[in-house]
Amino acid sequence: MAYEISEIKKIGIGLVGFSILFSFLGVILFFDRGLLALGNIFFLTGVGLLLGWQSMWQLFTKKANLKGSVPFFIGLFLLFVRWPVAGIIMELYGSFVLFSGYGPPPSKPSYIKYLSLVGFCNTHSRQSRTSKGAGWWMLG
Repeated sequence: MAYEISEIKKIGIGLVGFSILFSFLGVILFFDRGLLALGNIFFLTGVGLLLGWQSMWQLFTKKANLKGSVPFFIGLFLLFVRWPVAGIIMELYGSFVLFSGYGPPPSKPSYIKYLSLVGFCNTHSRQSRTSKGAGWWMLG
């Protein structure tokens, strides 16, 4: 095997998985504070074990990432002071901003095709141009 995962990283992956499960159950069960808090604790611990504690600290405290980490921790605080809906909304926003830079950026054409009306019009206008003016109802 070319790359072996250490036991610590396996535990981190398991904790992140449990955090997803507990957070999902917390939302399904009408924003149960206990399950949501366990999900957050498991998430932070799992990320710490996966990345390493120093890297996790740098992730949350880097100046470029403060726009995402501050709302995440405000959401965590709101969850602990019994405002679970506002806390989850803040945490989702913070997580999205914090981790959005790690994936490939969506190109404009691939993003537009997922919008319902724009994607529908875009798809059918291309089909009608290729079928020499036939309407979408005639493409069958």
